Order: sequence, then structure tokens, then C-alpha cells
Amino acid sequence: MKFQLLDIIPHQRNPLTGRLVNPAERLAQTLLFAQRAEQLGFDAFAVGERHAGSFLSSSPVAVLGAIAASTSRIRLQTGVTVLSLHDAFRVAEDYATIDQLSRGRLEITIGKGNELAHFPLFGLQSNEQYELLSEKYELLRLLWSEESIDWSGKFRSELRQATSLPRPFAGPIRIWHGSATSRTAVELAARWGDPLFSANAIQPLGAYRALIAHYFEEYELHGHDPARAYLGAGSGAGGLFIAETSERAKKEFGPVYEGLVARRDVPGNNTPFRNIDHAVAEGPALVGTVEQVTEKILRFHDAFSHDLQSVSLPSTVPLEQQLEILEAFATEVIPAVQAEVSTTLWGAGDPHAQRPAFAGGRSAVPVLSH
Repeated sequence: MKFQLLDIIPHQRNPLTGRLVNPAERLAQTLLFAQRAEQLGFDAFAVGERHAGSFLSSSPVAVLGAIAASTSRIRLQTGVTVLSLHDAFRVAEDYATIDQLSRGRLEITIGKGNELAHFPLFGLQSNEQYELLSEKYELLRLLWSEESIDWSGKFRSELRQATSLPRPFAGPIRIWHGSATSRTAVELAARWGDPLFSANAIQPLGAYRALIAHYFEEYELHGHDPARAYLGAGSGAGGLFIAETSERAKKEFGPVYEGLVARRDVPGNNTPFRNIDHAVAEGPALVGTVEQVTEKILRFHDAFSHDLQSVSLPSTVPLEQQLEILEAFATEVIPAVQAEVSTTLWGAGDPHAQRPAFAGGRSAVPVLSH
């Protein structure tokens, strides 16, 4: 299994202490997490995109540019690019630029986002969100795979002999499709033979298992070999907390989690898990000892057969504690899971992994000193 650290850059006040880091400090933490994740051997680092609520991830392109300049190996991803909101030509330009800066380390995950409040901010109608996503995806895919294209659609003016620049670093950038509840996103991924990223963030495991089963059914229906499908899964935004004992983990993180839920400040904000015991027992939260977190990820894998596991740090606890949790996860949980679960993702059996940035091991990106 491969591992991703995701930061959707929540900017939340600690419900117990009232502490809120300033925006510059919080963004600096994101860069620090990416650098530390690379040092600890994570496979990928992802930045989210939000335009409503208490988040600082409205410009993932800017954040990923800074990360590209200060890392050299780790893959860069989005979680997600809210493609429904944006002009596909602009997205093609922006993310190809990141791909060039990182020497081909970029893959993106697209989606409509789970905030209806962002559509009016961009002058769009929420009842068209799925049509917007499908049309813009097909244009983005075309822009990265071909030059001098002719195209027309419903939501933007036509293109004639258009080429987006820069081109991707080494061929089309891989596009994953993110889904928390959407069968439309699942079906779009399956139709094109693309990988799926299941949010596995706020609902019971069974809901995500049903979406994933639908993905594999549709994938095969469209003539693709299910054995070649790749799947990612989340673990609840900010739901990773490791301690020496389960009791200590729940005692330290439980009041923080429950305080955020009480004021509806959990990303997604419609979670049915009102207390920490419920979230740990039946939800995606990875809270407990190293052994318990390992066992739960393996249980996810039994249900999903996923290739990529995404985790997020609890952003409202002190930075030092977040870094300790990150190190414990990297040094103890990841090796234990990988001893049990293998994947061809980003390996010799993955055709997309042969992009030049990875064919020889490390990227040639210079790392800036600070």
C-alpha cells in the first residue's frame, strides 16, 4: 500500500483552549508537513481546495508551487481540485505549471466539492454541479492529451486550434476522481478507466463500500480490466491521533473532536459520529495506539482493497504533537501495513509511474534552503 498525507488546511479554533494560529503560520505548517512527510518516506502529499468555511485552501496551486520548490521526491496531489468551479483551460495551465516545476511529480484528484455554498461564490448554479464536472473533465483530459484542439460545450465558449501551455512535463497528468457520496463521480471515473479516490471521511464504512463496489461494476461494464483499477481511501479529515494507549488517545483527542462536531466545524460537517467512541468504533477516525491504527487500516483494506491510504493530522492540537503523530505513523504504522498489503501503484506494474521523473528514482528538482 502507498500512503498520502492530506492537508485541506482547516483554519479552526481549538474548541478547548480557543487558540487559533494566524493564517501565515498555518500555511507555513502545511509546507513543513510536506517536507517532513518526504523525509519520513510518505509517497505523496496532497493539498485540498475549499472556498467556503474555515479553510485556507482556496489556492492549492500556490501552495503546491511552494511545496514543489521545497521538496524533491514526494508526489504532489490535490484532494480535491474542485473542477466544477473553474475554467478547464485555466486548470490545465495552472497544474501543468506545477507538473513542470516538480519535474512530473503531480497527479490531481477532481470533484465537485462537498460544499454547496461555493457555487454562488463563482456565479454558478448548484443544480448543474454534475454537468459542470463532467464537461470540464472531458475538456481538461483533452487539453492534456492533445494540442491544437477544437472543442465546444454548454458552459463555455468554443475553442479553435487551442493549445494550453505549458504542456505537462512528460505526457498527460493522471487524474483521479474523488467521491464522498456521488455515484456520478464514480461512474465518470469508471467510464474513462481512471482511478477513484473514496473520501471515507464522515459516513459509515458501508456507504463507501457500496460506492466502491459500484465503481468496479461500472469499470468492467465499460470494458476496462478491474485488475488495472487503482483506488484511494481517506480516513476522516483530521482524524489521525496516536497515543501509547487507547484510553489516552480518546482522553486527549476526544474532547477536541467532540468540540469541533458540536459547533459543526468538522470538514464535511454532516458526520453522524457525535462522540469519539462512536467515531472510532464505526467511523473512519484513526484514533488509538499504533497497533489499533494499523489494524483499522487493514480492516479498511479488507472492505475496499484500496492501493492508497490518505491520512490527515489533527490541525487544532499543538504543532509539536502533530509532528510526533506523523512520525509514529510513518515509522510504525506504514511498515506494518505494507508488510501485509502490496500494490503496483507507482511501481513497475503501473504504466503511469514510468514518467521520467520517477523512472530513474529521484527527481532533479533543486531543493531550496531556508
